[in-house]
Amino acid sequence: MKKIYPLIFFVFVLISCKKQQYDVVIRGGTVYDGSGKPGAVTDVGINADTLAFIGDLSNAVGKKEIDAKGLAVAPGFINMLSHCEVSLLFDGNSQSDIRQGVTLEVFGEGSMGPMSEAMKKDDEEAMKRDPDWAYKIDWTTLGDYFSSLERRQISPNVASFVSAATVRVHELGYANRAPSSEELERMKALVKQAMEDGAMGVTTALIYAPANYAKTEELIELSKVASSYGGMYIAHIRSEGNSMLEAIDETIRIAREANLPAEIYHLKFSGKNNWNKFDTVIAMIDKANKSGLKITADMYTYTAGATGLDAAMPPWLQEGGIKEWIKRMKDPVIRKKALLEMRTPTNKWENLMMLAGDFDNVLLLGFTNDSLRRNFAGKTLGQVAKIYGKSPEETAMDLVITDGTRVGTAYFLMTEENVKRQIALPYVSFGSDAESSTASGNFLKTPTHPRAYGNFSRLLGKYVRDEKVIPLEEAIRRLTSLPAGNLKVKKRGSLAPGYFADLAIFDPEKIQDHAAFEKPHQYSTGMVHVFVNGTQVLENGEHTNAKPGRIVRGAGWVSKK
Repeated sequence: MKKIYPLIFFVFVLISCKKQQYDVVIRGGTVYDGSGKPGAVTDVGINADTLAFIGDLSNAVGKKEIDAKGLAVAPGFINMLSHCEVSLLFDGNSQSDIRQGVTLEVFGEGSMGPMSEAMKKDDEEAMKRDPDWAYKIDWTTLGDYFSSLERRQISPNVASFVSAATVRVHELGYANRAPSSEELERMKALVKQAMEDGAMGVTTALIYAPANYAKTEELIELSKVASSYGGMYIAHIRSEGNSMLEAIDETIRIAREANLPAEIYHLKFSGKNNWNKFDTVIAMIDKANKSGLKITADMYTYTAGATGLDAAMPPWLQEGGIKEWIKRMKDPVIRKKALLEMRTPTNKWENLMMLAGDFDNVLLLGFTNDSLRRNFAGKTLGQVAKIYGKSPEETAMDLVITDGTRVGTAYFLMTEENVKRQIALPYVSFGSDAESSTASGNFLKTPTHPRAYGNFSRLLGKYVRDEKVIPLEEAIRRLTSLPAGNLKVKKRGSLAPGYFADLAIFDPEKIQDHAAFEKPHQYSTGMVHVFVNGTQVLENGEHTNAKPGRIVRGAGWVSKK
């Protein structure tokens, strides 16, 4: 037996001297775990798709090693309001967001499912007006859409809500009426199916037709279904301007009566007369949270929003969809009535053109008609109205008629002071409210809001580094663990052993947005490396063309396998 002990000791020494191996070792970066605590200089080890170790790895080796000295190492960022559900069908690389560190895109304000045959026909007809962006609708349910994305392969992870407006159109078309009890039950069944497909909850956009045809009670009933699956309610509220207080009240009521968390999409105070409502709105949210509800918000880091000319026209004019909308605008009697309403202050519907206060604060961005695109994209509505020799309201109608679309538009509505105050709110996360673009090909044909390229880098560069509105560790918390917790996403949003290896590695001194309205297709810089599920998708600032993205499903997901 005495001869055995030295042998055991020798084997133990050999094992001890052998260095631990990892697929990737990231050395010497300042690691921010997403909790809001200050960063600490240390190492990170990745094996396969998982964060294996965080700490001193001086005695370890990696198949791939990254020197992160001077760089911030953070969890991958979560885009709480993305519109890349279509752009990913054309370019799965998600360039403009990956280059800002976004590893999870959350969309569904207008969800890609469920789709009826009539809805598919409507979309296919719309694509004929802009064939550059035509795609095959090879899905029906939200789950089918997820499968379609998986087949195509994508760089970021994605998640989706199910839209109350989508299920409304599925059952009622574009009718401006309440659903019958039978229709409402079918709508609830569609939400149930979507929640089991992995939806994060119910969303809606209540300034737009047909979403704004829904009464509060309808939204409560649909939200109750989401609540039963652990989901949340998230919405572009019914007013961000003159009736904002009432819209906040509605959101709180839905959260209370449906018994689920609620989030306000792109919190903002639109129109100069509403900028002073900040303190009142925040007090309402604070009171609701103190009462036991959970009310959160997200935002983009700009003073201009982007939507369409539909947000400047009364909802009744748009009933029935784009064809009926255009038909009504061509009728002289109806046109006169609509023009009067567009020029008359009201709290019955949200008129962004009036909130903008000046027709040169209405910037025209997106057309499908080549002539309109060449001549008017990037001009203001005031400028185009002078060219037409008509009023801006009439010009807006004529542009929609000619283009056959809502016409993409930016409205300058907010104040920089309120943007900074919103950023300082501890329950506010961030969303681009835009597609994830590529600065080439068809993407260059249409101007876009610079938030598509700069929302997250603008936060970290302008508001954190330059203006010091919040510290870096707090900004990272709001980009990562806060939205992950709100969504109830497991093993993402933080840096901890056993979590998925989604990482954003950047230079805090160089992170910078470059996109501007006059030249929007400009990538941000300063993001050095990005990992999604342990695979590097950005290396030294350049996309690797890797597509390791996965579907991130909500708490109600029922696997069909």
